[in-house]
Amino acid sequence: MIEVRVVSRHDEARDICSYELASIDEQPLPAFSAGAHIDVHLPGGLIRQYSLCNHPEERHRYLIGVLKDPGSRGGSRTLHEQIRPGASLSISEPRNLFPLVDEARRSLLFAGGIGITPLLCMAERLAHSGADFELHYCARARDRAAFVERLQHSPFAERVFLHFDQEPETALDAAKILARPEHDVHVYVCGPGGFMQHVLDTAKAAGWREPCLHREYFAAAPVDTGADGSFSIRIASSGQTFEVPADKSVVQVLQDKGIEIAISCEQGICGTCLTRVLEGLPEHRDLFLSEDEQAANDQFTPCCSRSKTPLLVLDL
Repeated sequence: MIEVRVVSRHDEARDICSYELASIDEQPLPAFSAGAHIDVHLPGGLIRQYSLCNHPEERHRYLIGVLKDPGSRGGSRTLHEQIRPGASLSISEPRNLFPLVDEARRSLLFAGGIGITPLLCMAERLAHSGADFELHYCARARDRAAFVERLQHSPFAERVFLHFDQEPETALDAAKILARPEHDVHVYVCGPGGFMQHVLDTAKAAGWREPCLHREYFAAAPVDTGADGSFSIRIASSGQTFEVPADKSVVQVLQDKGIEIAISCEQGICGTCLTRVLEGLPEHRDLFLSEDEQAANDQFTPCCSRSKTPLLVLDL
C-alpha cells in the first residue's frame, strides 16, 4: 500500500472531479503505463478502482477523475462528498489490465463520458512517442465532458474529435470510422456499457478481429439472480467441499471458511480474484475475460461467476 495525500481537487465537468495525489513522504510514486489504474481505499472499508489520467512519465503525482454516479455503490459519492485537499488516502500500486499494444501501426481510441480517463493517458503516451492515433470522445453534453480544455490545448488537439448527444452535427459515426479493419490497427474503448457495446458491435460487424479490440468496463450491468441455485466447490489441494447457496458468491463462501482470495472490484471487472478451474463448467458473469477465454472454461472470477454444473473443482 502507498500512503498519499490529496494535493488538489478540481471540478472538471458536471458531476466530475479530478483528484491529484502525491506521496506523503514526497518520494517518487511507482511508474505506470498508459491504461493503468489504482485501487483507492476509502472510509468505511470501500475499495474502488480509478484509472490514472496524467502523463505516464510523471512520477510526482497520480491524477484520477471521478464521476459522481447516481447509481454509486458508495465510492464516488464518498470521494465527492468527503474527500478534500489535505486528506490522506491509501492506494495500491498501479496495475494495467488495459495496456496499449506497442506494435500497433495505428490506434483508434473511443471514450464515452468518464471513460475518457484511461484513454486520455493513452493519447498522451501515443503523442509523446510519435505514434499514429485518433481519439473520439463522446458525452451527452459539453458540460458533462471532462478534460476538454486540456484536450483542446494539447499537442495532439487535431487528433481529438468531440461528439455530443445534444449537438447532432457532431454525432459519432462509428461505422464510418471502423469501416476498414486492418490487422495492425487496434481499437480501444471505455465508457458506459451501451456505448461500449455499440462500438464493439460495429467493429465486429465490419470484420475486426477480436485481438484488435480492447475494452475496459467501469461497472458491470445488473444481473438477474432470480434463477440462481446452489452448487458445490471443491478445493483441489485439501479436498474440502463447500456448498455455495443461491444468495452467496464463491468468494463469500470461501471467506466464511477462512480461505482468503484477493478481491477488489467484486463485479468481475478487474480480474484480481481470477481462479483456475480444474473440473466443472463455470457460468461466466465477468467482463474481464475475453469471449475466447471464457469459452475455454479453465478459469473464472469467483466474486460474481457461478457454476453450470453441480461441482466446480478449484485450483486452490
